[in-house]
Amino acid sequence: MTKLIIFDLDGTLINSLADLAASANHALRACGFPVHPPGSYRYFAGNGVTRLLERALPEGARDEETFRRIFEEFTRYYTLHRADLTAPYPGIADLLEALRARGTRLAVASNKYHSATVAMTRLYFGDGAFDLVRGHVEDTPLKPHPAIVLEILAETGVAPGETLYVGDSNVDVQTAKNAGVRSIGVTWGFRERQELQDAGANFIVDSPAGILPIAFP
Repeated sequence: MTKLIIFDLDGTLINSLADLAASANHALRACGFPVHPPGSYRYFAGNGVTRLLERALPEGARDEETFRRIFEEFTRYYTLHRADLTAPYPGIADLLEALRARGTRLAVASNKYHSATVAMTRLYFGDGAFDLVRGHVEDTPLKPHPAIVLEILAETGVAPGETLYVGDSNVDVQTAKNAGVRSIGVTWGFRERQELQDAGANFIVDSPAGILPIAFP
């Protein structure tokens, strides 16, 4: 029986691609660098803001001082504009309601910095939607390191075999493997089905409703 479901945030619960792209392009433009088409950020995202900005910068401009300027500009702009175009994916609110009605514990584990993860989940899903919300904090490893998932398991007291991890990328699938939990790859997010298949997702679904029969067969 599934007692706990852990969700990735960006590309899984919310479609934040347009605001991430706009914020990164603003930072690049402000610092005198070329910008990228919004679709490119599908592949830049997934390993936290640091890696997203590193990938967006020209290869020869990734020195410490340049990155500091880009990061500060991105953070300032994204804090003000992170909800301009972002929204939950269709069907997510209904899925969360159905899972809560069954008594399933719910959590979020994101590589987005923690304060933004908390703010975004609260904005789009309210205060009581999740039992635990965890984002990245300084000096802790990012996914696919399993630390964030293992922390959630320890705090909830749920065993890995009673847990599902839901995400949209190979980073998420590998995170689940590293933590010893089953993975569900979702095809409505930032990456393609083939990436999820190649990563070895235990299940792949095309809509949020497809998660229910996996959690409760």
